[in-house]
Amino acid sequence: MERIKEIIEERHRARAASTTSVLPTEVRAQQLLLLAAGGRLARIVHVLVETEIADLLADGPRGVEELAKETGSHELSLYRVLRAASAIGIFAEGPGRTFSQTPLSDGLRAGNPDGVLPLVKYNNMELTRRPYDEIMHSVRTGEPAFRQVFGRPFFEHLEQNPGEGEFFERFMAHWSRRLVLDGLADTGMERFSRIADLGGGDGWFLAQVLRRHPDVRGVLMDLPRVAAAARPVLEEAGVADRVTVLPGDFFVDPVPADCDAYFFKGVLHNWSDDRVQKVLRRVRNAVGDGTARLLIFDQVMAPENEWDHAKLLDIDMLVLFGGRERTLAEWRKLLLQTDFELVNTPSHTWTTLECRPI
Repeated sequence: MERIKEIIEERHRARAASTTSVLPTEVRAQQLLLLAAGGRLARIVHVLVETEIADLLADGPRGVEELAKETGSHELSLYRVLRAASAIGIFAEGPGRTFSQTPLSDGLRAGNPDGVLPLVKYNNMELTRRPYDEIMHSVRTGEPAFRQVFGRPFFEHLEQNPGEGEFFERFMAHWSRRLVLDGLADTGMERFSRIADLGGGDGWFLAQVLRRHPDVRGVLMDLPRVAAAARPVLEEAGVADRVTVLPGDFFVDPVPADCDAYFFKGVLHNWSDDRVQKVLRRVRNAVGDGTARLLIFDQVMAPENEWDHAKLLDIDMLVLFGGRERTLAEWRKLLLQTDFELVNTPSHTWTTLECRPI
């Protein structure tokens, strides 16, 4: 998005240098046309990922003829795609149809620990791309277009298609490693003696917490297929003896009791308010008369008219899952409806909401 804005500004300056003025309407038209071309840009990035060009350029510039041979591509067609990508800052074109890495394209390298390759792959899968062709179904009905396209809800589809399910879990694990640990680093984990990680995935986050705090024990709850992957992760971290792995569905199966903290990390935005109320009431029942804390790592949307990635991700929630991103007021309301109250002042975007029972 920033690069697109830069392109528009560059065009504006170039036109201003050669003519007396640039009409604001023309600039707005350019902005709209670039936004409307977003689907094309996404498919260009898809080609770059499939051909692994960023990895091939890791050691320096290379010519398109050589790149075409290594990727099994039609030389002129690959050149045209790389030329278009270079126009928006993904790679840089040099003399003789050579291309080199840029800071932007480096994020597509498989070996870049700070890269976004799994996220880019996820956004270009049929799993996530096809439902957007039916977005009007979601707009008109309020129901996720995913079900209209694939005939079943998102997570049920993953259960029926293990390959896609495994990729989704790897993607979520990558996201967790990049974002969650830093976001929860200042929540004072040492306060707790036994924490429940609900929807805990492969256990990586819980393992990191327990490694940092040797007096803390944990419970990991997730669907059986997902929970099965947690044991090796916990064992490798040396904390398996302090974790109870509980295969189950927190909408149906009992939520573990006798914990003094319950965590949801990037989970609740997948669900509608009704579904979130259901699971939070189950947590509230597990807490009973105790003083356990509820910690929700999720997004809080920025005020009106401010750019916030959560507002874009909210459309994913609409189209794919039937969930939603929420404002601070919406979070407060949801918590009060389930007998919790917020005790901290969370920031916007990804943040931790700390709640106590009332």
